[in-house]
Amino acid sequence: MAHRGRAKKLYMTVLCMVACCSAVNINELLDRVSQRSDKLHSLSTTLTHELGSQVPPIGRMMMPRPSLCHTSSLLTPNDKEQALQVSESDLMSLARSLLQAWTEPLVVLSALANSVPHPAHGSIASKIQELQEHSKSLGDGLDVLSGKMGPSAQTISFLPFPGSSDVGQDRISKLANLHFLLSCFRRDSHKIDSFLKVLRCRAAKTHPGAC
Repeated sequence: MAHRGRAKKLYMTVLCMVACCSAVNINELLDRVSQRSDKLHSLSTTLTHELGSQVPPIGRMMMPRPSLCHTSSLLTPNDKEQALQVSESDLMSLARSLLQAWTEPLVVLSALANSVPHPAHGSIASKIQELQEHSKSLGDGLDVLSGKMGPSAQTISFLPFPGSSDVGQDRISKLANLHFLLSCFRRDSHKIDSFLKVLRCRAAKTHPGAC
Protein backbone atom coordinates (compact mmCIF):
# COMPACT_ATOMS: atom_id res chain seq x y z
CA MET A 1 0.00 0.00 0.00
CA ALA A 2 2.85 2.35 0.89
CA HIS A 3 4.57 1.56 -2.42
CA ARG A 4 1.35 2.35 -4.32
CA GLY A 5 1.11 5.67 -2.49
CA ARG A 6 4.71 6.59 -3.33
CA ALA A 7 4.19 5.62 -6.98
CA LYS A 8 1.05 7.80 -7.20
CA LYS A 9 2.86 10.72 -5.57
CA LEU A 10 5.79 10.30 -7.99
CA TYR A 11 3.41 10.20 -10.97
CA MET A 12 1.66 13.37 -9.88
CA THR A 13 5.01 15.11 -9.33
CA VAL A 14 6.24 14.23 -12.83
CA LEU A 15 2.88 15.14 -14.41
CA CYS A 16 2.87 18.52 -12.70
CA MET A 17 6.49 19.14 -13.67
CA VAL A 18 5.86 18.37 -17.35
CA ALA A 19 2.70 20.46 -17.46
CA CYS A 20 4.34 23.48 -15.86
CA CYS A 21 7.88 23.30 -17.27
CA SER A 22 7.31 26.02 -19.84
CA ALA A 23 6.49 28.48 -17.07
CA VAL A 24 9.45 27.56 -14.82
CA ASN A 25 12.83 29.20 -15.31
CA ILE A 26 16.14 27.38 -15.25
CA ASN A 27 17.05 28.56 -11.74
CA GLU A 28 13.90 27.06 -10.27
CA LEU A 29 14.36 23.83 -12.21
CA LEU A 30 17.93 23.58 -10.93
CA ASP A 31 16.68 24.05 -7.38
CA ARG A 32 14.24 21.19 -7.86
CA VAL A 33 16.66 18.72 -9.41
CA SER A 34 19.32 19.61 -6.81
CA GLN A 35 16.86 18.74 -4.05
CA ARG A 36 16.06 15.44 -5.75
CA SER A 37 19.72 14.55 -6.29
CA ASP A 38 20.44 15.36 -2.65
CA LYS A 39 17.73 12.92 -1.55
CA LEU A 40 19.05 10.27 -3.94
CA HIS A 41 22.60 10.56 -2.62
CA SER A 42 21.44 10.60 1.00
CA LEU A 43 19.38 7.44 0.50
CA SER A 44 22.18 5.64 -1.34
CA THR A 45 24.59 6.54 1.47
CA THR A 46 22.20 5.16 4.10
CA LEU A 47 21.69 1.95 2.12
CA THR A 48 25.42 1.44 1.56
CA HIS A 49 26.13 1.83 5.28
CA GLU A 50 23.28 -0.50 6.28
CA LEU A 51 24.36 -3.24 3.90
CA GLY A 52 28.03 -2.70 4.67
CA SER A 53 27.42 -3.26 8.38
CA GLN A 54 26.81 -6.94 7.61
CA VAL A 55 29.81 -7.49 5.32
CA PRO A 56 32.57 -9.30 7.25
CA PRO A 57 36.26 -8.41 6.74
CA ILE A 58 36.77 -11.32 4.35
CA GLY A 59 33.84 -10.06 2.30
CA ARG A 60 35.44 -6.61 2.00
CA MET A 61 38.61 -8.28 0.75
CA MET A 62 36.55 -9.98 -1.96
CA MET A 63 34.96 -6.74 -3.17
CA PRO A 64 36.16 -5.45 -6.56
CA ARG A 65 38.09 -2.18 -6.71
CA PRO A 66 36.09 1.06 -7.27
CA SER A 67 37.83 1.38 -10.64
CA LEU A 68 35.79 -1.64 -11.76
CA CYS A 69 32.46 0.18 -11.39
CA HIS A 70 30.79 0.04 -14.80
CA THR A 71 30.71 3.86 -15.03
CA SER A 72 34.44 4.30 -14.41
CA SER A 73 35.17 4.65 -18.13
CA LEU A 74 33.37 8.00 -18.17
CA LEU A 75 35.85 10.82 -17.62
CA THR A 76 34.47 13.13 -14.94
CA PRO A 77 35.90 15.90 -12.74
CA ASN A 78 37.55 14.44 -9.65
CA ASP A 79 36.64 17.31 -7.36
CA LYS A 80 34.79 20.60 -7.14
CA GLU A 81 37.71 22.63 -8.48
CA GLN A 82 37.81 20.54 -11.64
CA ALA A 83 34.02 20.68 -11.97
CA LEU A 84 34.20 24.47 -11.99
CA GLN A 85 36.33 24.28 -15.13
CA VAL A 86 33.69 22.29 -17.04
CA SER A 87 30.98 23.99 -19.09
CA GLU A 88 27.35 23.95 -17.96
CA SER A 89 26.21 21.80 -20.87
CA ASP A 90 29.00 19.26 -20.30
CA LEU A 91 28.21 19.01 -16.59
CA MET A 92 24.56 18.35 -17.43
CA SER A 93 25.57 15.75 -20.01
CA LEU A 94 27.78 13.99 -17.44
CA ALA A 95 25.05 14.00 -14.80
CA ARG A 96 22.50 12.55 -17.23
CA SER A 97 24.96 9.93 -18.52
CA LEU A 98 25.74 8.71 -15.01
CA LEU A 99 22.09 8.56 -14.01
CA GLN A 100 21.07 6.78 -17.22
CA ALA A 101 23.82 4.20 -16.68
CA TRP A 102 22.08 3.05 -13.48
CA THR A 103 18.68 2.25 -14.98
CA GLU A 104 19.47 -1.45 -15.52
CA PRO A 105 21.60 -2.00 -12.38
CA LEU A 106 18.80 -0.57 -10.20
CA VAL A 107 16.37 -3.05 -11.78
CA VAL A 108 18.81 -5.84 -10.88
CA LEU A 109 19.14 -4.54 -7.32
CA SER A 110 15.37 -4.33 -6.97
CA ALA A 111 14.94 -7.91 -8.20
CA LEU A 112 17.52 -9.15 -5.68
CA ALA A 113 16.29 -7.00 -2.80
CA ASN A 114 14.00 -9.55 -1.14
CA SER A 115 16.73 -12.17 -1.04
CA VAL A 116 19.39 -9.93 0.49
CA PRO A 117 20.97 -11.87 3.40
CA HIS A 118 20.46 -9.03 5.85
CA PRO A 119 18.47 -8.93 9.14
CA ALA A 120 16.55 -5.91 7.85
CA HIS A 121 16.09 -7.17 4.28
CA GLY A 122 12.53 -5.80 4.20
CA SER A 123 13.78 -2.29 4.92
CA ILE A 124 16.62 -2.73 2.42
CA ALA A 125 14.15 -3.80 -0.28
CA SER A 126 11.91 -0.81 0.43
CA LYS A 127 14.81 1.63 0.21
CA ILE A 128 16.07 0.13 -3.05
CA GLN A 129 12.56 0.65 -4.44
CA GLU A 130 12.78 4.26 -3.29
CA LEU A 131 16.13 4.57 -5.08
CA GLN A 132 14.47 3.54 -8.32
CA GLU A 133 11.64 6.03 -7.82
CA HIS A 134 13.93 8.93 -6.92
CA SER A 135 16.21 8.08 -9.84
CA LYS A 136 13.26 8.11 -12.27
CA SER A 137 12.00 11.40 -10.86
CA LEU A 138 15.45 13.00 -11.11
CA GLY A 139 15.88 11.69 -14.64
CA ASP A 140 12.59 13.25 -15.73
CA GLY A 141 13.67 16.56 -14.21
CA LEU A 142 17.04 16.46 -15.97
CA ASP A 143 15.33 15.70 -19.28
CA VAL A 144 13.25 18.86 -18.94
CA LEU A 145 16.21 20.94 -17.79
CA SER A 146 18.59 19.74 -20.50
CA GLY A 147 15.96 20.62 -23.09
CA LYS A 148 16.25 24.23 -21.95
CA MET A 149 20.06 24.17 -22.07
CA GLY A 150 20.59 23.17 -25.71
CA PRO A 151 21.78 20.14 -27.74
CA SER A 152 25.13 19.67 -25.96
CA ALA A 153 23.40 19.19 -22.61
CA GLN A 154 21.20 16.49 -24.15
CA THR A 155 24.14 14.32 -25.20
CA ILE A 156 24.32 11.05 -23.25
CA SER A 157 27.32 8.72 -23.16
CA PHE A 158 26.37 5.04 -23.29
CA LEU A 159 27.82 3.10 -20.35
CA PRO A 160 26.75 -0.57 -20.63
CA PHE A 161 26.25 -2.58 -17.46
CA PRO A 162 28.10 -5.90 -17.85
CA GLY A 163 26.71 -7.39 -14.64
CA SER A 164 23.86 -9.82 -14.11
CA SER A 165 21.51 -11.00 -11.39
CA ASP A 166 24.07 -13.63 -10.35
CA VAL A 167 25.76 -12.16 -7.27
CA GLY A 168 26.98 -15.44 -5.83
CA GLN A 169 25.55 -18.38 -3.94
CA ASP A 170 26.86 -17.98 -0.41
CA ARG A 171 25.90 -15.23 2.04
CA ILE A 172 29.28 -13.46 2.06
CA SER A 173 29.53 -13.33 -1.74
CA LYS A 174 26.00 -11.92 -2.04
CA LEU A 175 26.63 -9.24 0.58
CA ALA A 176 30.02 -8.29 -0.88
CA ASN A 177 28.75 -8.02 -4.47
CA LEU A 178 25.59 -6.12 -3.57
CA HIS A 179 27.59 -3.78 -1.33
CA PHE A 180 30.02 -3.15 -4.19
CA LEU A 181 27.17 -2.30 -6.56
CA LEU A 182 25.61 0.08 -4.04
CA SER A 183 29.01 1.65 -3.33
CA CYS A 184 29.40 2.39 -7.04
CA PHE A 185 25.94 3.95 -7.12
CA ARG A 186 26.69 6.03 -4.04
CA ARG A 187 29.88 7.32 -5.67
CA ASP A 188 28.02 8.27 -8.85
CA SER A 189 25.09 9.82 -7.00
CA HIS A 190 27.60 12.02 -5.19
CA LYS A 191 29.06 13.14 -8.53
CA ILE A 192 25.60 13.88 -9.93
CA ASP A 193 24.68 15.85 -6.83
CA SER A 194 27.95 17.82 -6.96
CA PHE A 195 27.57 18.66 -10.66
CA LEU A 196 24.00 19.88 -10.19
CA LYS A 197 24.95 22.01 -7.20
CA VAL A 198 27.71 23.67 -9.25
CA LEU A 199 25.17 24.35 -12.00
CA ARG A 200 22.70 25.78 -9.51
CA CYS A 201 25.35 28.04 -7.99
CA ARG A 202 26.46 29.30 -11.41
CA ALA A 203 22.86 29.98 -12.47
CA ALA A 204 22.21 32.06 -9.34
CA LYS A 205 25.16 34.37 -10.20
CA THR A 206 24.79 36.16 -6.88
CA HIS A 207 28.27 35.21 -5.67
CA PRO A 208 30.10 33.59 -8.62
CA GLY A 209 33.28 33.19 -6.62
CA ALA A 210 31.45 31.23 -3.93
CA CYS A 211 30.71 28.33 -6.28
